Amino acid sequence: MLLAPAHLAAQAPANATNPLASNRSNIERGRHHFADNCGICHGFNAQGGDKGPSLNTGQFRHGSTDAELYSTITHGVPGTVMPGNALPPEQVWAIITYLRSKIVAARSKIDGNAQAGEKTFWSSDKCARCHMVAGRGGTLGPDLTRIGATRTVQYLTEKVRDPNKELTKGMHEPNGDYVVPISNGTVVVVTKAGQRITGVPRNEDTFSIQMLGTDNEIHLFLKSDLKEVMHEEKSLMPSYNEALLSDIQLRDLLAYLATLR
Repeated sequence: MLLAPAHLAAQAPANATNPLASNRSNIERGRHHFADNCGICHGFNAQGGDKGPSLNTGQFRHGSTDAELYSTITHGVPGTVMPGNALPPEQVWAIITYLRSKIVAARSKIDGNAQAGEKTFWSSDKCARCHMVAGRGGTLGPDLTRIGATRTVQYLTEKVRDPNKELTKGMHEPNGDYVVPISNGTVVVVTKAGQRITGVPRNEDTFSIQMLGTDNEIHLFLKSDLKEVMHEEKSLMPSYNEALLSDIQLRDLLAYLATLR
């Protein structure tokens, strides 16, 4: 019979409240524990990453009370990539203190027209070329079907205006047989014949790379057949400045994205 570690098996009572919440010095402690244990999936500032959603919206899919957050962090979420862990209780509570501090005012109502924003999204030269919602749209960019539940308005605003501002960095060199991709980053490969293909990485190991090209085709290469593989810490998404997307259009677009949950 296998027994879980004592810290992992511990469960906070259903009515438990965070014993560290009243001391703001625990926010910084929690930030360090979060970065060490959670940041690789949820982003090092809790704004979301490759595998995990944003945790600064105040909306948590698996429970929002202190006790529920404690349980999620400690035991993980069955059927997902969210694992359990053996962190000491004080570290778990410090992480919860940090997450509470990250909940931003961007949750407030957006003064935009969601219907107008939906039209902007689906216009031929805008978001739907690369992004999918509910099975419709492009595949080059991230699926936005539930973006309103996983990202804040502040985050989305920054990504539209300056998509390169805060990419989630991964490792460029193989770690064993696996390379952690750069979220929304760009990969450029050059074949030995001189063909240059740009796109986003899908899978990569020591010997091969799979990428989705800007032609919306999947390309699979053996690295031995390539002259060069370059990972660029920039997004393929263009910056939509006010000349391309007015402030009114942006507010409308954000209002629409906020409805996607």
